[in-house]
Amino acid sequence: MSMARNVRRLMVESPNSLGARSRGRRWERVREFFPSIDDMRVIDLGGTVDFWLRLDRRPAHVVVINLDKPAEPAPGDITVIVGDACNPPPEALVGDFDLVFSNSVIEHVGGHANRLAFAEVARRVAPLHWVQTPNRYFPLEPHWLFPGFQFLPVAARASVAQHWPLAHTKSPTRQDALSATMSTELIGRTELKAYFPDSDIVEERTGPLTKSIIAVRPEVPGTGSAALTTTDPGGGPAR
Repeated sequence: MSMARNVRRLMVESPNSLGARSRGRRWERVREFFPSIDDMRVIDLGGTVDFWLRLDRRPAHVVVINLDKPAEPAPGDITVIVGDACNPPPEALVGDFDLVFSNSVIEHVGGHANRLAFAEVARRVAPLHWVQTPNRYFPLEPHWLFPGFQFLPVAARASVAQHWPLAHTKSPTRQDALSATMSTELIGRTELKAYFPDSDIVEERTGPLTKSIIAVRPEVPGTGSAALTTTDPGGGPAR
């Protein structure tokens, strides 16, 4: 295994990686915001079945909306709907949901108009929501693990995407690299608050730096404000 692959496994890919531990702490925070989540019906906008399978305890039922069909069948408490999270198909919205959940998706939906549509769905289909996205102003870009990647010109980002050894998946061609980089648009706290004006904006921190931002409408009013500056001591570039 190459040194780059070892570094990436240490940072984000292995079960004991910095990223995995950070995601575990994030789920603990989800439970703090939504104490009844075990009994909830949850809709996951743009998520994956694998995410839910990794949890020790899941909500009563989860509906996952994703553009791609999973390779393996989902268990009975998870329903997968192939569709666009910005404009879910009618069958995805049958019944009542308690919580909208989304993890590192809004930065991939493709432009301001689609982010507005995504946020409207998240605010509309359930009384509660948790919508997380990496912070644009955290110095290490989480998809390519390249410092300051998000601030580079498009041509430079495409070169990194094609050649940087720590990228999640190196783009085989220049066109693929351009497509990958142009379809990833990190946002900051101001933009997230504009999309979710009535939600609490919660920060995940690595030391003094804000790593991720989350729009939350919590089960218990006031939880979000109280947790706004909670520091994540473990760090790691979890998305």
